[in-house]
Amino acid sequence: MPRSPILLIHGLIGSLRDLLPVFARQGIQAFAPDLLGYGTLQDTAPSLIHLDGQVAHLACWLKENNIERVNLLGHSVGGAVAMRFARAYPERVASVISVEGNFTLSDAFWSAGVARMAPVEAEAMLRDFRGAPGAWLARSGIDATPANLEMAARLLANQPASTLQATACSVVDVTGAPSFLEGVQAVFGGAIPVHLVAGERSFSGWNVPAWALESAASITRLPGGHLMMVEDPEGFVSAMAGMQR
Repeated sequence: MPRSPILLIHGLIGSLRDLLPVFARQGIQAFAPDLLGYGTLQDTAPSLIHLDGQVAHLACWLKENNIERVNLLGHSVGGAVAMRFARAYPERVASVISVEGNFTLSDAFWSAGVARMAPVEAEAMLRDFRGAPGAWLARSGIDATPANLEMAARLLANQPASTLQATACSVVDVTGAPSFLEGVQAVFGGAIPVHLVAGERSFSGWNVPAWALESAASITRLPGGHLMMVEDPEGFVSAMAGMQR
């Protein structure tokens, strides 16, 4: 029986579409549709940009493309979206791969900071990141090679500051509610296997509940930090292949 494709759900900044050629080279079908407020959908009104809106958007995208079931790979904020999706549409999910996905407000500390900013502050922050992509990469311990700088420029250009703030506010609202973790625990306790993936440098700072570690289908630590897929795309994709169902 053929395996279901992998649906890539990125975090607060950027996209995971740069990984698509790597997945293709390794013979894995993967998709990275733009989320609301990102890429070709940057003009989406901020009032429509929230985690449950992204879940509904992805469900519509799958229906429009006649894709019945996927392996959800969610990175950071995308991990929270993946859990909400698996809770809402379990029949559409073959597995969940949480790549340092947000479990609690402790994981969303950066989103909380962005949510508190005035719009002009968020715009200045993103402008500074775009003006010095090497410094932005250095925050994650990534070398500013020419290829990495080109990639950083693409990620930083993928959304306006208004999208960052709308998403960050939703992350704070959703992960701050007790019902979120209850929903996540229900996913772990159901029939969908949940894989946990983290970078060696950043694993210790990931606030994964003990019950999640005990219930996970697998726990993988990869070389690198929070943006491990940027540091070693080929190695990252190879690791994901073993989790595809």
